[in-house]
Amino acid sequence: MDSLDEILGELPLPPYVTAEGIGFAVNSLTVHAAEQWPDGTRCRNDRARHPCRLHRWGRRVLDRRGLTDRQFRGLIAEQEAPQR
Repeated sequence: MDSLDEILGELPLPPYVTAEGIGFAVNSLTVHAAEQWPDGTRCRNDRARHPCRLHRWGRRVLDRRGLTDRQFRGLIAEQEAPQR
């Protein structure tokens, strides 16, 4: 974790996960995806060390909902697919 992450801590989870919350979580995983840099893996959006706070938050929300890695990947693929 970056020193800023240590100061701010983790983002709080919602009291319960709604369909809208799942959408926000999937969006946080796609926007804050890993990108390779000379000094290591960083967040594509904010250049923090990966996984950044929002990526970790999205993952924790989907974990709380009980989704598997395969379901994570399916939701992310759905969001990244071109709209018709």
